[in-house]
Amino acid sequence: MLPAHLKGRDFLRVHDWAPEDLLLVLDVAERLKARQRERVSHRHLDGRTLGMIFQKPSTRTRVSFEVGIAQLGGTALYLAAGDLQLGRGETIKDTATVLSRYLDGIMIRTFSQADVDELAEYADVPVINGLTDDFHPCQALADVMTIRERLGALDGVRVAYLGDGNNVCHSLMVACAKLGASFVAATPEGYEPSAEVVGWAHAAAEQAGGSIELTHDPREAAAGADALYTDVWTSMGQDEERERRLADLAGFGIDSATVALGSERAIVLHCLPAHYGEEIAEDVLYGPHSAVWDQAENRLHAQKALMALVIR
Repeated sequence: MLPAHLKGRDFLRVHDWAPEDLLLVLDVAERLKARQRERVSHRHLDGRTLGMIFQKPSTRTRVSFEVGIAQLGGTALYLAAGDLQLGRGETIKDTATVLSRYLDGIMIRTFSQADVDELAEYADVPVINGLTDDFHPCQALADVMTIRERLGALDGVRVAYLGDGNNVCHSLMVACAKLGASFVAATPEGYEPSAEVVGWAHAAAEQAGGSIELTHDPREAAAGADALYTDVWTSMGQDEERERRLADLAGFGIDSATVALGSERAIVLHCLPAHYGEEIAEDVLYGPHSAVWDQAENRLHAQKALMALVIR
């Protein structure tokens, strides 16, 4: 039996959840991962249905949620925004109200965080944020799961994020802060993470015994790091800015020289998709320090744990 106190809970931001609840998700994820590998049944959501609203395309989010709910005994419905009345002017409130009569949970991958918040406000079933322009909380669960799995703990681990202070950086920073890691973000000027999110992270780090640092020097951030993390430099919706972003972010990628600056046990993380020669070198992604493929797999297990805990 799983603990029931999170049933019906939304997962919109890492910031919204207490450290002990995040750790519970990680503990359950590890158990579910072991059961899956041992081919032991773990159908915690028999007969439940997850609706998956996509306004942004995806590989990992769609496949991991769809496979995950199936392994838990439930069913997934892929709901492309263009196929819903939501894409033709129906309000988010009306959409949330109707879908709550059909579904046991909703995952949404979209642009605006405000839209996700509004969906959760009016839905009577739990809403999971599959990605917005501001946050990527499910990715952060997989990230910290992988760090703990590979390095044995999160307390005292130095996590260095290099690149754009974007949605991935936001969620990872807060997750690390809440779980006692030392987090440093190295970004070019003008690409710093949100001041509000940095404030959340500082407050969480003070309580958990971790630390938050911002710098414009990628080498300084990488020095002694136990986990080196990067993300794409040009995300969906930023294509017109591509050339400028490539120029601004040059030098903030992870190559073998960057890895050499890390600790002896350093692992490399990337939430994918990767653009070789930009934010990461291909030989690093496939090299001995890479934990990227474990990280990608852990999207499945972390999200399964999340769904098992929040869907009634």
